[in-house]
Amino acid sequence: MEEKIFEQISADIKTAMLARDKVSLEALRGIKKEFIEAKTAKGSDGILHDDQAVKIMQKMVKQRKETAQIYTEQNRPELAENELAEAAVIEKYLPQQMSDSELEAAVSAIITQIGAAGPQDMGKVMGIATKQLAGKTEGRLISEKVKALLNK
Repeated sequence: MEEKIFEQISADIKTAMLARDKVSLEALRGIKKEFIEAKTAKGSDGILHDDQAVKIMQKMVKQRKETAQIYTEQNRPELAENELAEAAVIEKYLPQQMSDSELEAAVSAIITQIGAAGPQDMGKVMGIATKQLAGKTEGRLISEKVKALLNK
């Protein structure tokens, strides 16, 4: 289980180099750099666990999309396109994201499970939801869904 993603990225860097796929190569090298930093960070056990790898890549996708948004606002579509292309490469390595209906069902189940009664229970629901749904969807989407369901 451990380091499968790291090994896959390393292998795919070679493939991208041979294919002269600049966008993939840049994205993959960026991922590997982040992974190596995480492996050698203070307090790390020197192993990049796959759940850590997923969190790192989710953060990278979010950063790329936010940067693309800024470039779009500054009327620099060619730079935005590059960021979005890299985000798409990184997303291939992430677990399948939940659909809106799957997210709603999961959050509803958590609300029922802990007996949340309204908006005052948002913290409790979010605590469980973010742990259970980590890697499957963005935290922002979980938060929006919890808020919507608790306010019904």
